[in-house]
Amino acid sequence: MRDIMGMMGKVKEMQAKMEQMQAEIAELTAEGKAGGGLVTVVISGKGELKSLKVDPSLFKEDDVEILEDLIVAAHKDAKDKAEALAAEKTKALTAGLPIPPGFKLPF
Repeated sequence: MRDIMGMMGKVKEMQAKMEQMQAEIAELTAEGKAGGGLVTVVISGKGELKSLKVDPSLFKEDDVEILEDLIVAAHKDAKDKAEALAAEKTKALTAGLPIPPGFKLPF
């Protein structure tokens, strides 16, 4: 019975650490750039778009498609960076746990 109580204590501790980690990840920001810095995107750790900066030289009618592509590319760059930061934080928390490869935390 002591083992069950000890295990329950560890589960609660792990849950508290997971909640703290999720809050830390939500506070992270990542910056992505495309077109050699002509488009810059900043997103939160949850993937929410926080800011978008576009070089004024891209505001030409002929370049609308290029601008759209650069915004998408900058967002992807920022999202990849945010996911890498989140994975790094998660790895420290889950060290030693038998989690299958490719399994993403937090859920």
